[in-house]
Amino acid sequence: MTMISRSERRSLSRWAVAPLLVFAFAANVPAVELPDFSGLVERYGPAVVNVQASGNPDAQAQDPSNDQQDVPEIFKRFFGPMPQPRERGMRVSMGSGFIISQDGYVLTNNHVVDGADEVTVRLSDRRELDAKVVGTDAQYDIALLKLNATDLPVVSLGDSKVVKAGQWVVAIGSPFGFDHSVTAGIISAVGRQFGGADQQYVPFIQTDVPINRGNSGGPLFNLSGQVVGINSQIFSNTGGFMGVSFAIPIDIAMNAVEQIKATGRVSRGMIGVQIQNVDREQAKALGLPRSGGALVNKVTPGSSADKAGVQVGDVILGFAGHEIAMSADLPPLVGSSKPGSKADLSVWREGKTLTIPVTVGELPADKEALAGARSTAPAAAAGNPLGIVVEDLTADQRKQLGITDGQGVVVTRITGNAARRAALEPGDVILMVGRKPVKSVGDFNASLKDAKPGESVMLLVRRDEQTQFLALTVPTPGKG
Repeated sequence: MTMISRSERRSLSRWAVAPLLVFAFAANVPAVELPDFSGLVERYGPAVVNVQASGNPDAQAQDPSNDQQDVPEIFKRFFGPMPQPRERGMRVSMGSGFIISQDGYVLTNNHVVDGADEVTVRLSDRRELDAKVVGTDAQYDIALLKLNATDLPVVSLGDSKVVKAGQWVVAIGSPFGFDHSVTAGIISAVGRQFGGADQQYVPFIQTDVPINRGNSGGPLFNLSGQVVGINSQIFSNTGGFMGVSFAIPIDIAMNAVEQIKATGRVSRGMIGVQIQNVDREQAKALGLPRSGGALVNKVTPGSSADKAGVQVGDVILGFAGHEIAMSADLPPLVGSSKPGSKADLSVWREGKTLTIPVTVGELPADKEALAGARSTAPAAAAGNPLGIVVEDLTADQRKQLGITDGQGVVVTRITGNAARRAALEPGDVILMVGRKPVKSVGDFNASLKDAKPGESVMLLVRRDEQTQFLALTVPTPGKG
């Protein structure tokens, strides 16, 4: 028997727990050197500032970003800026920002200074300066501040349109009040859309850079030391960093800055359509070769789209030469267009691709929400193969829903599995079958009379203030 010495056993043990290292040596794989960010931080770190905003606590209590009880799984904007204790009757919130001009313009998030009576900026040399809020924009979540100072250090601005997933990025800010903290990671995705209607105009940059409360408004740098984004929000179900953070592209932010400087406000383009994604079943029903684009489920009367001839049921495949792969691609493109400018829409309609010129309108500052309605009419029998029982709308229901063109029947009962799988509910209002308006129970049942088993049928459905197309497959008789 061959004996192995103690030193030989230790040597074998070390190699046994490092098989990857052995493979690396055997394959002669060169070591990859990680980037050194110290030069970037030394040069541009002084242009990053701490922003403190103080105001009446009653006013800030009205800010939904500070109401932690109502915050969903996406903890938007890091629960708002980081609160700090102050003298009785005052509340101080803390965030980050960065200097974009030597004469004192500072960029940060709107939610950092929203509702503030006083804003103070602390520089890297520990100077504290009062800041004037020049203007803000809630939908872009941008705030422009002005310091009464000159010869200040400034950042270098990059081009957020050329950033790619996998590139290194660096964040500098004040998480939890720790000034000039540096964190790094990579870009996880670009053009990311999420959240509600107030966020639809921002194609966010998603990163895995560690971001926490107090980082709000701080810069996101590329390896060249250029700012490509403003750190704005995180996704978390704990309130802390979980590997998913979002930044506002610097191009979007600077567009807002120039408008604020020129007019004091930000205007956005609008064409007047409500849209949704196109799934495989809907693409089949529409005759599209593949799913994609933005399906129009509502056209605002008198809007740019209405005047241009866009119709409910159209699928927008392109805007001003840009492909629309999903519905979320359209709002940022339209929103960043100058009101009054002209653009071509590429539209799929009844098996053909059309080019429709449209003049971009201007998005109103406020929109009125439509009231919902639910029918109390007694249920009848289904007179169609989808097993959907409907009733005519009453005059009061039409008034509540704002339906003035006579369209619509209300769903009172669901007996078919296809309708249940499509998540149709009693109280929903069906406005169209395919591209044909429905004005009565008779219209609805007649539109479905010739539908064949296995065919996909498109229904335009109104639920509360939302309108959406649903695709249902006509079942084989006897199978629901």
